[in-house]
Amino acid sequence: MRYFIEFSYNGKAYHGWQKQPNAISVQQVLEHALTTLLRAPISVMGAGRTDAGVHAAQMYAHFDIQTALDAETLIYKINWFLPPDIAVHRVFKVRDTAHARFNAQSRTYHYRISNTKNVFTHDFAYKIHLPLDLDKMNEACKILLQYRDFECFSKSNTDVKTYFCDIKEAYWILEGTELTFVITADRFLRNMVRAIVGTMVNIGLGKMEAEQMHAIIQSKDRGEAGFSVPAQGLFLMHIEYPDSIFNAI
Repeated sequence: MRYFIEFSYNGKAYHGWQKQPNAISVQQVLEHALTTLLRAPISVMGAGRTDAGVHAAQMYAHFDIQTALDAETLIYKINWFLPPDIAVHRVFKVRDTAHARFNAQSRTYHYRISNTKNVFTHDFAYKIHLPLDLDKMNEACKILLQYRDFECFSKSNTDVKTYFCDIKEAYWILEGTELTFVITADRFLRNMVRAIVGTMVNIGLGKMEAEQMHAIIQSKDRGEAGFSVPAQGLFLMHIEYPDSIFNAI
């Protein structure tokens, strides 16, 4: 039987979602907890990958097991077993063909920038003390929505078959002393959001004009885009699935 698990994590202590040979990952910790509690070897497939230091307010994964589960009991036990920086919110049975990665219709990320020193949020926002031009950054967002090929924002030497992504929304909002970049797409390339934000920060600082976004995207050259902002400001916020995933079986 196949189950979906919904969870969140603070990525500060982890080298991303995916298991790695010489570094601790969220996937490794979650699999260890499930394997221990269910007394069976459990392998989980995540909805996507997050880089080292990136956080997730909402993440999904699926796993298979021979016997039916008491979801509420498992949630209670696994949250007691897991470290404080990973929390499980739901476990529910799905159809055998349901897939946490391939059935996801869209993913939404937020990137947070703070313009003041805040001891309570410094692990969750990128500090920039210089003023940023929000209007110009939102102009760049409108240009972003005109394209689908985002090779210029992809990490080099990746094994992807296509650089095409369907960006459904992209905009900046100001809340108090914090700027948040919101972006939703059907898929994301490695390092894509952090490279987009770095490019827009350069625009916001007046180092380039918003219109230059056209030439950057058309170049398909990572070297033409801006720097990659630090990981701690990036959050995977929401993953959208078809209603059929959540329907009772």
